[in-house]
Amino acid sequence: MNGILGPVRCRAVAAAIVAILISVQALVAAEFTLQLSESVLASAERKFGPEARQRLADWVKLVASNKKKSDAEKLRLANDFFNQVPFVSDAEHWTRRDYWATPTEMLATNGGDCEDYSIGKYFTLLALGMNMDRLRITYVKATTLPPADQAHMVLTYYATPDAVPLVLDNLQPIIKPASERGDLIPVYSFNGDGLWLAKERGAGRSAGGASRISLWTELNARMGKEFL
Repeated sequence: MNGILGPVRCRAVAAAIVAILISVQALVAAEFTLQLSESVLASAERKFGPEARQRLADWVKLVASNKKKSDAEKLRLANDFFNQVPFVSDAEHWTRRDYWATPTEMLATNGGDCEDYSIGKYFTLLALGMNMDRLRITYVKATTLPPADQAHMVLTYYATPDAVPLVLDNLQPIIKPASERGDLIPVYSFNGDGLWLAKERGAGRSAGGASRISLWTELNARMGKEFL
């Protein structure tokens, strides 16, 4: 499991996000079905070994076996499953300054950074049947990590639109309400339906479509085509 220094290496999303806000066509539907073809599994095994296939098979099994669970149970399962993956910076893992991996890429390569944990949990919960409007991938500033106000990303869950969200975080294995995470300052959040600017601990103000984030759009374009 990654240590406390791992997430510090998570790239400064704040600077990057200014450069990647562009207008492109939305690519994300309101539902996500987890389907990994044999060709994807075989390619993952050839490139990364039998352990890669097993991790992907475990992911498929988790989704298939837990669709009738409560939201609370689904949140815990997704959070625990992806938090097992070791932290690896984009520079080390992908030799790129910033790369948002698909869940398949993250699990097959057995590594990822803060964005990848959040994205993996997000798509897993959609596959488990959770409503997209309850989930947001949220960019925050982590005040307790050096340097001050370190850029970080988490997944947040809203039981109702006006509720204080729950935070799924690779830094903190226990899911807590945002009101108990004073170390995180929300900046913006998004899902497949939209992009919101933060409003203290609430849902925030709409700022348009999530397709304005180019790395998000590129990730969705790769979904289902990994390693082919």
